[in-house]
Amino acid sequence: MKIIPLGDRAVTVRLGDEISSDVHRKVRAFTRGLAIEKWPGVEEWVPSFAAVTLYYEPLQTNFQTLKERILEEIEKIVYEEEREPRLLHIPVLYGGESGPDLQEVAAFHHLEVEDVIRLHTEPEYVVYMIGFAPGFPYIGGLSKQLYTPRKETPNLHIPAGSVAIGGQQTGVYPIQSPGGWHVIGRTPWDLFHLKHQPPSLLHAGDKIKFVAVDERQFEEERGSTTWQC
Repeated sequence: MKIIPLGDRAVTVRLGDEISSDVHRKVRAFTRGLAIEKWPGVEEWVPSFAAVTLYYEPLQTNFQTLKERILEEIEKIVYEEEREPRLLHIPVLYGGESGPDLQEVAAFHHLEVEDVIRLHTEPEYVVYMIGFAPGFPYIGGLSKQLYTPRKETPNLHIPAGSVAIGGQQTGVYPIQSPGGWHVIGRTPWDLFHLKHQPPSLLHAGDKIKFVAVDERQFEEERGSTTWQC
């Protein structure tokens, strides 16, 4: 573990040096502890793959005080038992206009399109963090057979709901945005909406299964109440 100051208003607690379920379990447990017991002067915190950054009011606390508190609490917080995460089954229409890069991904790996879909829907994934764009989930658990380098030239407009592969991860674009990942499908679910509280459907620690659907099922899922999952 490393405790690193970031100027006079933030401190990063690095709980590991790799992307793994064990390290991420520590990240989730640490942030859960912060939510349960408010720390004086700490205004907010941002979790990532292997670290948590705390932002604080320097008139109320300082780096040394927080470092001492972290060292006192870390073992209790990190290894606390957690509840079973929820599992969401997300429908995806693969290929065609919904997944314009599916053929390219299949060709890169010398696979049939059906094999890419099978390999993408088999795992039970974990949401490691939310970032890049509002509600964008960084999802771990992708089959090594589908690891695909990011595009050399990003697309300027990727539709909301696009399911994509980038490097060793897969993800879902919750809003229309630029991006350099390979789009292999699209979900009809609305993953981010400002009228909802919280606005993001997915959260760090959630588990995901992608489910292949046809065009009829895709249309039937439009407007479904996914926020009650």
